[in-house]
Amino acid sequence: MSKETKEIKAGIKAHFIQTDLFKTNLVCVFITVPLTRENVTKNALIPFILKSGSKILPTQYLINEKMESLYGANFECGVDKLGDNQVFKFYIDAINNEYALENEDILKETIDSLLDIVFNPVLEKDKFKKEFIDIEKENLKTIIDSKIDDKDMYAYDRCISEMYNNKNFGIYKYGYEEDLEKIDEDNLTEHYNYLIQNSKIDIYISGKYDINKVQTDIMENENIKKLKPRIENYILNNEYTESKQNVDNIKEIIEKMEVTQGKLVIGLDVVSNIENLQCVSLVYNAILGDGASSMLFQNVREKAGLAYSARSNYIKQKANIFIRCGIQIENFEKALNIVKDQLENMKKGNFTDEDIENAKKYLIAGIKTIEEEQDSEVIFYIGQEIAKTNRTVKEYIELIEKVKRDEILEIAKAVQINTIYFLRD
Repeated sequence: MSKETKEIKAGIKAHFIQTDLFKTNLVCVFITVPLTRENVTKNALIPFILKSGSKILPTQYLINEKMESLYGANFECGVDKLGDNQVFKFYIDAINNEYALENEDILKETIDSLLDIVFNPVLEKDKFKKEFIDIEKENLKTIIDSKIDDKDMYAYDRCISEMYNNKNFGIYKYGYEEDLEKIDEDNLTEHYNYLIQNSKIDIYISGKYDINKVQTDIMENENIKKLKPRIENYILNNEYTESKQNVDNIKEIIEKMEVTQGKLVIGLDVVSNIENLQCVSLVYNAILGDGASSMLFQNVREKAGLAYSARSNYIKQKANIFIRCGIQIENFEKALNIVKDQLENMKKGNFTDEDIENAKKYLIAGIKTIEEEQDSEVIFYIGQEIAKTNRTVKEYIELIEKVKRDEILEIAKAVQINTIYFLRD
């Protein structure tokens, strides 16, 4: 595998991942914008509108028909939250040219089709079609309303929202129902046009191909020619951009709902600027709560029998760890105390060298799978690009391997509870 990055225009990059592990080429476009309360719902709606049709393929039926003509290519799009940014994601994966009929350039057709969908939408009197907007507003409303159905994810999002009250990271990535009625063909079209000409744009091509030819295909694409150079307008987030401070008062929020199982989420700040912070925090988190051999799983779930699930995850963009437990509602205090005991045990160094090695092996095994799936590899590299860390998979593994016991202890002493959220009946 090899990776090269070329600047197409200021603020617009093409990233070429060459690999012969797959029979498909994956073409992706990512548009990264700051996550704001004002624009989050309009932003979330845009990918749904764009998938409805382009000028060349003016209906979703014709887009699907085009995918079929590309030997059953797959088109997907959506929106995600990455740190303090909202990221539009558009993908087409199609077979490699060597598996197509002679003289068919499937990769060029794939690139042209995706760029057409993203940058050349079907319009009516220079505006998005009202019928598309009305349909997709209803679809987005359904997504927003359904967030309450997954109680585990709902509790996680609510903890983040409370922890980052009135800050970008606390905003729900799909936006808010009360914003939908304000969105129309005028303001949504105006907003889209602004984003397309001012946002950070990254194009990824993963597969087996000639870089020079594909770069030329992108440069000569009419939709790319229409784009102006720009200053990348997004928020740089990585573990070193966050300024964490000691917490004087821990927030405790109890929310009631019709639930059969309590959802406990504890938001932790990592108040440290240690070298290799991300990888040390990942090893710390693996020992604490990531996996079946972790302290949380073994002590809260297996030994005490207080949780149906007990785990934790680390968010590098914000230097946070979130502990998540599904528990019997009456076990709230007991479960919370045992979780706190595990944090204290980590601070006291009550973990073995074998725990450290097992945590590293667990993490490295997961990292090695990144290159085994095209979409996982692309997601890894767009994360690196947005964070400006730009590590390779190999470098990532090497940094994990270098983590020492005293560094893990330093992180353990730097971890502080910020917010405790409990969803109960």
